[in-house]
Amino acid sequence: MTAVRPEPLGLLEGLASTRAIRRFRPDPIPEADLATILWHATRAPSGSNRQPTRFVVLRDGPAARAAKAALGRSFRAGWAEKAAAEQYGQGSGADPGSPKARQVIAMQRFVDRFEDIPAVVLACNLRHRAPHPTEGASVYPACQNLLLAARALGYGGVMTTWHGDVEDELRPLLGIPDDVGIAATIPLGRPEGSHGPVRRRPLAEVVFDDRWDEPAAWAVDPEGTRFAGGPRRHSR
Repeated sequence: MTAVRPEPLGLLEGLASTRAIRRFRPDPIPEADLATILWHATRAPSGSNRQPTRFVVLRDGPAARAAKAALGRSFRAGWAEKAAAEQYGQGSGADPGSPKARQVIAMQRFVDRFEDIPAVVLACNLRHRAPHPTEGASVYPACQNLLLAARALGYGGVMTTWHGDVEDELRPLLGIPDDVGIAATIPLGRPEGSHGPVRRRPLAEVVFDDRWDEPAAWAVDPEGTRFAGGPRRHSR
């Protein structure tokens, strides 16, 4: 069956509606679509225009299957540690109908089925100096471009970093040199759910004018904006 192409998506609409997608259909992504997604990813800016980003795409080859298995173990361990540390099963998380409980179910399903994700992209960085905390800054714009391009073609994904615990295992499996950093792991596929509009905090909470915590009267959310819940955070 030929996939139905989504309606053309405007840039601003894409920016406002690209969700983190963690539930995927098993359908493989056609190579032409992968090429389009990754071409647009490479259009992103980078520090000094070094263009250090490289992508390793894991689909269904023998090395990819082994790497996905390693990543699956790491993602399950990472989620278990996070869920316990942040007490996801307590408070509202104990109510099966709460957003927090639904998030727990979605995350567990995501990590349990990691190996079945159609494509997993490792966004890598050609290092020109010793590893440092900000080296991902030249890679992450490409990751966002990748997710936006995927959205435009009817796919979805999420940027993650739970590859860290198995990076030493991934390098020999995939032939990644020591002077190349793995900045992010991005699962990709057709969403089982749907994209946005996303919920975020009101502009008035996050935009200041002239100095910290000074309201910006001009920072007004478009009509119909839906906001994220949770406690508001102010410095005062």
